[in-house]
Amino acid sequence: MTQLRIYATQASGMTAGRASAAQPLFSTSNPALISAELKTRGIKFQRWPSQPGLEQGANQEQILLAYQSLIRSVQESDGYGTVDVMRVGGEQPSSETLRQTFLREHQHAEDEVRFFVEGRGLFSLHINGEVLQLICEANDWIAIPAETRHWFDMGANPSYCVIRFFKKSGGWAASFTDDPIASHYPGLA
Repeated sequence: MTQLRIYATQASGMTAGRASAAQPLFSTSNPALISAELKTRGIKFQRWPSQPGLEQGANQEQILLAYQSLIRSVQESDGYGTVDVMRVGGEQPSSETLRQTFLREHQHAEDEVRFFVEGRGLFSLHINGEVLQLICEANDWIAIPAETRHWFDMGANPSYCVIRFFKKSGGWAASFTDDPIASHYPGLA
C-alpha cells in the first residue's frame, strides 16, 4: 500500500543528520493527502489509472504503448524528452549491489521522475529538517526536483518496474552526500 510517513530530523534534541525515527509526525495512505503534503515541499505525486490489458512482466514497448497518453502529457508539461523502462529483480545478480548503492543519501543534477508499473520501492527525502518516506507501488508517479537529498530502498528482494523520465541522459547520475542519515530510518520491509 502506498504510504507517506514524515519524521523530524531533530527529534529528541539530536542534530540534523542524526535523527531518531521512532515515531513519525505524520502518516497516511490517502493518495490525496499524500499529494497535498508532498506538494507543499515541491514534490509532485499522482496516482495513474492501471492499464488492465497490460500483463505482468510486459516489455518496454508494451508498457510505453499502454501509458502513451499519460507519458506524452508529462513530457509536454515538464519537458522530459526521453523515457525508458527499467526492470529490477528476478535473477539479476547486481540487484543487491544496486540496492546498497542507492541506500546512501544522494542527489541528482536532474529531476528524478518515476512511474511504478509493477512492484514497489521506498523513497526517503531529506528536506528542511524532515525526512519524508514514501512507499511507492504500482500506479504511483513521483517527480523529485533536482538537488533534493534522498535515498531509495528497493527492498531485500527487489522486484519492480518503472518508467523513467529524463531531460538529459546523464542528469540522473547520483552525487553522494556522505551523510549517514539513511541508517537512522526504517527501510523497505
